[in-house]
Amino acid sequence: MTPVQVTGSGKTLAFVIPILEILLRREEKLKKMQVGAIIITPTRELAIQIDEVLSHFTKHFPNFSQILLIGGRNPMEDVEKFKEHGGNIIVATPGRLEDLFRRKADGLDLASCVKSLDVLVLDEADRLLDMGFEASLNAILDFLPKQRRTGLFSATQTQEVENLVRAGLRNPVRISVKEKGVAASNTQKTPTRLENYYMICKADEKFNQLVHFLRQRKQEKHLVFFSTCACVEYYGKALESLIKQVKIMCIHGKMKHKRNKIFTEFRKLPGGILVCTDVMARGIDIPEVHWVLQYDPPSSASAFVHRCGRTARIGNVGSALVFLLPMEESYVNFLSINQKCPMQEMKPQRNVLDLLPKLKSMALADRAVFEKGMKAFVSYIQAYAKHECNLIFRIKDLDFASLAKGFALLKMPKMPELRGKCFSDFVPVTVNTDSIPFKDKNREKQRQKQLEQQRKERQENGGKKKFIKNKAWSKQKAKREKKKKVTAKRKREEVNSAHSIKLHAVTTA
Repeated sequence: MTPVQVTGSGKTLAFVIPILEILLRREEKLKKMQVGAIIITPTRELAIQIDEVLSHFTKHFPNFSQILLIGGRNPMEDVEKFKEHGGNIIVATPGRLEDLFRRKADGLDLASCVKSLDVLVLDEADRLLDMGFEASLNAILDFLPKQRRTGLFSATQTQEVENLVRAGLRNPVRISVKEKGVAASNTQKTPTRLENYYMICKADEKFNQLVHFLRQRKQEKHLVFFSTCACVEYYGKALESLIKQVKIMCIHGKMKHKRNKIFTEFRKLPGGILVCTDVMARGIDIPEVHWVLQYDPPSSASAFVHRCGRTARIGNVGSALVFLLPMEESYVNFLSINQKCPMQEMKPQRNVLDLLPKLKSMALADRAVFEKGMKAFVSYIQAYAKHECNLIFRIKDLDFASLAKGFALLKMPKMPELRGKCFSDFVPVTVNTDSIPFKDKNREKQRQKQLEQQRKERQENGGKKKFIKNKAWSKQKAKREKKKKVTAKRKREEVNSAHSIKLHAVTTA
């Protein structure tokens, strides 16, 4: 079964209810340590959400036990919880589930517990593949019985999922859910109760427009999407300082232990602002989100639809707004054709308060803010260069001076990507940025210690500063990513030397 649906159409119930029905029909009832169903999802937040939905049903069936297996906490806690309470239904992320399958020395042999497995569900199947979980999925599938039902659930149908269906599913059945009354040839991919807007403004005006927009709607609940983790860190800090009496939280993929707590807390809030990356774009159901704001357009057209789908869910009304640079205006027409996503223009507000000088003052007062701004700027350029729609989002057309002003930079970073370019419209501060201290006394103490060490080394070298070749930050990151890929490939070959990514044979009911 491979359902494909509009965002917010209720995919979770589409597999939770059948799982319970299948397990209830079993002639031989499941024992405490027997696993009847496994639901695998790409992110912790989505796993937590599915676990909560499932618990609303399982509380009426005391014979069923469920367990949530996700990262961000001690795996031994999961082992002990499973041994104590069992887990007839497992909701998990791939990494943690694979880890527990391999932990035989800790008194839990999960492989023997899944011999009675009836159902495997891969939620957001396309994203499981996009996020590089092939090795973990292969390892997990090797532990599972071949005789089972398998469901792939996704709001978008990618070529990778299509290939997976053809290669691994026996007798597959496709289920597509569409909006009523919409012609098949013109199927809108966003909910009909969602109002989509776009705003065209220069890079150095965007932040002021965002703050003005949020200040006018303090009582509402907002998701604000940025393209990178570094941008979330920087602008999240800025919004916290500039918008008072509103709960502002940040979440991105590089957070480890805090993510679960932040996600759970924000879901319970009646209003507030969650500054995030695309880690929150897929499948996440946060109650009563009034506005989805896309400060940076996502890297793909399908991701745009998923972001918008965080509001106007389950028949509710919601609104979404994307900020675009003047050179990006053709993106509106592209989305209308490519994603069947019509949008209305929202004009920028006139005479809004200029907050960029205040943001600069924050950077001058705290080195942490200064460094976050520089890092965010570079990460934004990196992400922009990799945009899927590179005919519209062309890095060579970017106004770097206006962009640097929008980031409230004190100076342009020295990076080969900007070498040879003229920035006559950008005026750097006259302050020596090396003298900017950290507000955190411990960090500043450590920095001064490092500076002293560097001074001593220069004296030992006859006053000559040690020359270090300036490397592009993007190239350094690419080198690290390449190393990670090589390591992952080696691990994949060790675990699945004879396998390519596939699903095992599936029996239908």
